[in-house]
Amino acid sequence: MPARDIYHYNVKNALIKDGWTITHDPLVLKVGAKDLFVDLGAEKLLAAEKEDDKIAVEVKSFVGASEIEDLKNALGQYILYADVLEDVEPDRNLYLAIRRITFLELFEEPIGKKLLQKRRLKLIVFDSKTEDIVQWIP
Repeated sequence: MPARDIYHYNVKNALIKDGWTITHDPLVLKVGAKDLFVDLGAEKLLAAEKEDDKIAVEVKSFVGASEIEDLKNALGQYILYADVLEDVEPDRNLYLAIRRITFLELFEEPIGKKLLQKRRLKLIVFDSKTEDIVQWIP
């Protein structure tokens, strides 16, 4: 099993504070003989619809030497997980969890805006100090 991201517990706590129940830590996806490990799986009861909303969350710190290199790696991992989830758990939505500072420095710039405009990924923006979810970008 791969090492946890440095902000793993910050995101886990933020999700719990936001009313989510952590169901998997990590969420294991089996693809043939291979296992993939998404950081977290969570559910939230939607009272009005009397059904569960299910998500998978991949946490990324973006603390490498190059934020563009980090972005390429995160996007590749996100696409792989999204494609596998579509087959094995189609009712679960995948999100990439990033810090607010990363969102401001990368996704408020043209390259990040392009990814969001094209709906290449879904984001959870969190505050690592307060362990709060700042924004959901579906």
